[in-house]
Amino acid sequence: LSTIYSPMAISQNKKDTLFHCNICHRVYIYLNVSLHSATEPFGEQAEVTMRTNFWGTLWACHALLPILRPNARVVNVSSFVSKKSLDKCSPELQATFRNKDLSEEELCLLMGEFVQAAQAGDHTAQGWPNTAYGTTKIGVTVLSRIQAQVLTETRPGDGILLNACCPGWVRTDMAGPNATKGPEEGAETPVYLAMLPEGAKEPHGQLVWDKTVQEW
Repeated sequence: LSTIYSPMAISQNKKDTLFHCNICHRVYIYLNVSLHSATEPFGEQAEVTMRTNFWGTLWACHALLPILRPNARVVNVSSFVSKKSLDKCSPELQATFRNKDLSEEELCLLMGEFVQAAQAGDHTAQGWPNTAYGTTKIGVTVLSRIQAQVLTETRPGDGILLNACCPGWVRTDMAGPNATKGPEEGAETPVYLAMLPEGAKEPHGQLVWDKTVQEW
């Protein structure tokens, strides 16, 4: 398998014409993102992490989903931390994030509310977990479910499958050398989802970890 990738700064909400033209002729995409320093004030961490992990994913999908061919596979990288962070939300927020009728617009408003609460210093009082990374990954997981529903409704015969995945704790610059998985192991679940055979109906709109659908 010969892999071609195009670097893209997804935290920048602007059209990259060269990237867009390139991607129309490619099968596989790798979006390379980076995170900020954890020593920054929590409110700033929340804003930067949200822009990279959630808004960046949203913007990239808005640009790329309309040009997907039939039987395309979309894999948004989330994390098992999203499940742990959801459990630390208030019961009201948990119910909201599990609501299958939640719209993309409503989800975006919630992500914005978290950042505002983090900057005000009262996010935990409002029922949010004390983790910027985990909250953004809640957003990515729920966004993937919403996007999958939209694809099913708007392109029902095209066989497109979209999922979120957790690659695991992988030895990268971000996770460090003590992580339990090597890069090849971390790639197993994303590649599994990207290579789901034509005609497959599921998983779709799920959070997948170690090739297994996780209860949300």
